[in-house]
Amino acid sequence: MAQLFAQNTHPIFQEVIRHPEQYRLQIIYTRIDRDKNNRLSFTNFYFNVDSTFYFNPASTVKLPLALLSLEKINELKIRGVSKCTAMQFDSAFSGQSKEWKDETSPNGFPSMAHFIKKAFLVSDNDAYNRMYEFVGQQAINRTLHAKGYPDTRITHRFVRMTPDENRHTNPVRFLKDDGSLLYAQPAAYNRDAFDFRRIAKVGKGYLSKDSLINAPFDFTTRNKLPLEAFHRILRSVMFPQSVPVKQRFDLTKEDYLFLYQYLSQFPGETNHPKYDGTQYYDTYVKFFFQDSTHHQLPEGVRVFNKVGWAYGFLTDASYVADFKNKVEYMLSATVYVNSDGILNDDKYEYESVGHPFLYQLGQTIYQHELTRKRKNAPDLSAFQLPYEKRLNDNRPTVKDVDN
Repeated sequence: MAQLFAQNTHPIFQEVIRHPEQYRLQIIYTRIDRDKNNRLSFTNFYFNVDSTFYFNPASTVKLPLALLSLEKINELKIRGVSKCTAMQFDSAFSGQSKEWKDETSPNGFPSMAHFIKKAFLVSDNDAYNRMYEFVGQQAINRTLHAKGYPDTRITHRFVRMTPDENRHTNPVRFLKDDGSLLYAQPAAYNRDAFDFRRIAKVGKGYLSKDSLINAPFDFTTRNKLPLEAFHRILRSVMFPQSVPVKQRFDLTKEDYLFLYQYLSQFPGETNHPKYDGTQYYDTYVKFFFQDSTHHQLPEGVRVFNKVGWAYGFLTDASYVADFKNKVEYMLSATVYVNSDGILNDDKYEYESVGHPFLYQLGQTIYQHELTRKRKNAPDLSAFQLPYEKRLNDNRPTVKDVDN
């Protein structure tokens, strides 16, 4: 990749590439080739990738939580319970909150399908919290470790809670169309211990209640999702047959099509929720194609991905399909942009360094793939989907989501 990166002389791109430790930069690029029968082969290229080199995964954890939520519904095997079934969340421990209604859904009730849509389309935080509560902290971590992701760690919701409060998860119920009870899941508690022996501290100081603490910010007990695990989880969704059986999620054909749609659909195409298309433009959560002026993807391109951003870290794992030019590849990266070393102060170089770098990285790989010779053109029809068309109705648009 070094030779390829040298061809992009953009100053911000070269600044970050030449100082990978300072920017805590990690990149994985997967070249995808197909034989004459459309069978796949993958070639991975790594730049500074190290699972022990911590970055804050932020909203990237919403991808495995969505997969685990769908898997749990399938494994319940309860007649009438599906990802589209109405749900309600109660509270049973300190810090917990109820959720009985959702005005942005077609029927006014929450459902797992609706949570996943919101988590993928605009990276909604409440959707993640509810998936976390449905699956449960213990099952999340046990299952991910059993699937071959031992370095992952999911310890908390995206609201301020104590470690003990995060071990407790809410009672959940599924409802019939008439509002009567279909299935009730009791509150849960995780008794498993976490392995916090590997210390993860970043920066030189942080703000706490408007006071500057002159010590590194401690992420040791926070969520962890190494880039290689994140990249492979996405590959297990897009190409389940390409990973070992134990790393696959128990999903139906309909689940995969649903995931493909909302990993790649634009917020402005979606009717429920009816997101504001100006605030949530096409490339809002497509970092490798998001620049400061042009908010649309190239003609014929769809990006199936999940991003995360917090504490100065920007991360994206993506599968890119160009149906017009018959191009496909995977690209994942994380970068840290916090020049003053102070965390929790909302002073990060997302717009001046982070997003421009990821856009330049994305364009470097995309342009390379456009010119790369392939023995066989890929059949990408499995990923060509009928996307929604925004209805012209009087409902107000959804703005300012907590993400």
